[in-house]
This record gives sequence, C-alpha cells and structure tokens, in this order.
Amino acid sequence: MKKLLIVTFLLIGVVNAGEIVLTGTVVSDGQKMIGSRYMGYIKKVFVKIGDKVKREDNLYEMESAEFDIMKSQTDLMLEQSKIIVEFWRTKLKNLNKKKDRFKKNKNFSMPDFDDMEAQADNITSMLAAAQIMVEQASIKAKQMATVFNYLKMKAPSDGVVVKRNIKVGDMVMPGMLTIMLVDTENLEISVSVSESIISQVKVGMRIPVEIPSIEYKTIGVIKAIVPDANPMTHKIGMRIIFDRGNKNIFPGMYAKVKLK
Repeated sequence: MKKLLIVTFLLIGVVNAGEIVLTGTVVSDGQKMIGSRYMGYIKKVFVKIGDKVKREDNLYEMESAEFDIMKSQTDLMLEQSKIIVEFWRTKLKNLNKKKDRFKKNKNFSMPDFDDMEAQADNITSMLAAAQIMVEQASIKAKQMATVFNYLKMKAPSDGVVVKRNIKVGDMVMPGMLTIMLVDTENLEISVSVSESIISQVKVGMRIPVEIPSIEYKTIGVIKAIVPDANPMTHKIGMRIIFDRGNKNIFPGMYAKVKLK
C-alpha cells in the first residue's frame, strides 16, 4: 500500500512539474472616468455605486439657472438676427420691383434711378451684415447646446458605476472626477510573469484559465505581453482575453492561469 501511494505521489509530481500555475486579476478593458467641464452645483444624481447603465442613460444633472439665462439670450439674439435678415430681404425685393416699374416709364428720370441703385447697394450691404449676424448667433446657439449636454451628463457607454464622488448640492470644478464607469462585458485577466519563463509564452497562445470563486473554467488567449511598470520586480505583464459566458464575472476577481 505504501509503495502504491509513493508511486501515485511521484506521478502527480511529474504532472505538476510540467505545469505552472499563475495568479492574476480580472480587469476591465473599458474604463470611463467622467469629469465635469464646468463649475456648478449638482442638481440631481440618477445613479449609485453598483448600478448598471446603458449608453445615453442620465448620470447626473447640474444647476442650470445661469446657463438658462445665457441660452435665452442666445436664442433671442438668433431670432432677432433672423427678423433683421427678413426685413432687409423684403426691403430689397420691394425696391427691385419699384426699379422695374420705374424703368418701364418712358419719362423716368436717370438721377432718380441712380438714387434707387444706391439704395439697393446699401440695402444689399445691410442684408449681408445681418446674414453674418445670423451665422454668428447660430454658432453661439450650438455652443450653448453643447454646454447643456455637459450639464446633463449621460453615460458614454454601457457599464457599471464603480465610483461616485458627487451628491446633490455638491459643487464641482472643471476637471473634477465625478463618476467612474467600468465595462463588465469586455473583461481580461492581468497576470505578471517571471522573466525566466517569458520564452514559453507568446501572443495568440491558448491557455486554461479559472475563476475559483465561481468555479468557472474556460480557455483564454494571450492578447498582449508588456513590460511591468516596475522594472525592479523583473516581471512581465500579460493580458489574457476569455469568454465570460453568462457568468457573473466582475473586475477585481481572483483568477488562475495554467501554463504547460
């Protein structure tokens, strides 16, 4: 019996000797750090940590009283510019009709006709200036619309809220991190590999991976091999992509990778 156990242990040792088990961490390939572009107070927050959001879902809204006034002024300027353009366009149209009737009169006065030509040139100049005002007001209106898009922040992609640094009433500054989203669909396994075995791995290699906490096993593919951030560790970073299936796998989970 003892001999049988010794032989069994020796066989297990031989199998394990040809297999290297590496530990890693599940990470997200898509992480969105959402910051404020303007200074203001938070009016509403629509999400909390752990919420799953879809692209274009509302995340939070800032106070817009000051921007409402600016938007109203911009809209009024655009509307007034359009009215002025229409006024000069109508005036020019009527003057051209008058010129046509005046030329049909056999006894028309040339000096009077020249005066109407001068008026037409002046009106044309005023019309061109008004059209420029409309273009400038339109640009300003588009800028204000963009500002409003940032006052009502929406999710740039699907994901899970993993950090929320704001609540109603808080003042935010430009560049301040407000919400962080993590994509839970495109997951990878991050592993550090000793430089002594780096010759045994290559991009595209298929290797077994395991998520022990949920007893999930599958086959992953080495996506990238990159230098470690700390050169003193003599480690090489490795990213492995895998099919998560329909399992609840999240960034930060412990993973195992087996190299044969």
